[in-house]
Amino acid sequence: MTLKNKYVIIRDDLLTDPVTIITAGLLIGRLLQCEVLLNHPAVSRVQAGIKQVAEEYYIFSLRPSNPVQLNGKPVEENEALASGDILEVGPFLLKISNTEEALVISVSLSIGMVAGDSDVSNPSLGTEKLVTSVPGEGNRAAKGRPPPIVGSKALDIFWDKRIREAGKMMRPSPLFPKSHRRSGKAQFNWTPTTDLAARWPVSFFIWAAIAVGLASVAAAFWYTSAYVPAPLSKAHARAQLEMFPAIASGPNAGSCTTCHSLKGSMEEKCTNCHNAEGFVATVIKPHAAAGIGCVTCHTEHRGAEFHPAEAALHTCTGCHNDDNKKLYNGRRVGTPHGGTFGYPVVNGKWNLKTIDDEEWSLKQIPVLRLPTETDEQWRSKQFHSLHVQRVHTVPGLPGNAQGELSCSSCHKSFDQIDRETPRTTCGVCHNGKNELGTDRVLITKDQPNCTSCHVQHIKDKRHWGASLLAQMK
Repeated sequence: MTLKNKYVIIRDDLLTDPVTIITAGLLIGRLLQCEVLLNHPAVSRVQAGIKQVAEEYYIFSLRPSNPVQLNGKPVEENEALASGDILEVGPFLLKISNTEEALVISVSLSIGMVAGDSDVSNPSLGTEKLVTSVPGEGNRAAKGRPPPIVGSKALDIFWDKRIREAGKMMRPSPLFPKSHRRSGKAQFNWTPTTDLAARWPVSFFIWAAIAVGLASVAAAFWYTSAYVPAPLSKAHARAQLEMFPAIASGPNAGSCTTCHSLKGSMEEKCTNCHNAEGFVATVIKPHAAAGIGCVTCHTEHRGAEFHPAEAALHTCTGCHNDDNKKLYNGRRVGTPHGGTFGYPVVNGKWNLKTIDDEEWSLKQIPVLRLPTETDEQWRSKQFHSLHVQRVHTVPGLPGNAQGELSCSSCHKSFDQIDRETPRTTCGVCHNGKNELGTDRVLITKDQPNCTSCHVQHIKDKRHWGASLLAQMK
């Protein structure tokens, strides 16, 4: 008798016709690619295999931790099969019939019974009573059964290759769309899809699009006033320029994206916009080194009546005071001038900071530093030149015939230089500030006006401390 690795699978547990399979190795398990597919959690993915060796068929246990049962006994490695044998794989019973043409395997499902005590009067299993514990009974005596195959490395390699090939045969399909399936006991053979699920109604998307469109239109009209904590100031909300010469390249008209956008920083946008005939936005070198920029002093979104330019007047004293513990470029700032606007001489030495060459050239004062002058002498020279050639008198201070400050405006004696009088007269000019044209009080008279002396925007054509400036020479 010559057999050709031919198997006939009869599924008594399913409503299917018998299937004839020709394969070098028949796989039994829960994996979809097994020729004998047994879908139950008690069955391993690939639990056993049947292979023809010479003239005999052998059952191989491929999962030692979950062995298949042959006539009630676990198969440790492999056993020869004969007609009448019963294989137990989980709750399934596989009856073996060895014919001249093929090995016939009849599969039935027997929940709660095992081969040793089940009544096989069921037509699918024959009419005989199995007594697997008594050797010699049945179609073939145990002593006539070929012994197991021992120490065959080639068979181990064959089954390893066969299992790997079975795992690679999985193909995605509408019923099995997942490429990475679960392993072990979590494996299942059917994956639900959405092809039978109720589709979302098209009207849902239409109404959603309408709602988003209406919200977008409303936001286009109301977004500037919806900002928290407060709306834009009138200066940035106007649709046309009202100051001439202009201090901006164009009106902002309440646009948020002029300052806020994905490209470019807000500092860049400030300097680009405020680069006009009447104003050029610049930051002095000490502030730039300390990370101080436009938005540090000129805040926004504080109400329609808020004036961004006026915010800087109070920012100076809010930052430059002894209570500010923050570090700027690794250094702290404190209350300037010892808390007063005193004469900038301490212990007989000038403590005034030198005005750098770029800023000094913009003031157009015909005074140059001599090569022999020290830093202290140059500071004194800058200070006096600014006051004598650029500042006019205020009520209560004497001056020259042109109404400009002179040496005697602050000093009462020169033989021994008078440094006490300036300490009392500095505040007359450098305290308080009123708005030009409206005379609205911006800084009260008992508070210092830092911008009356210190220049931030050195290219500002409107000039710092305009109320104190005499006519340019």
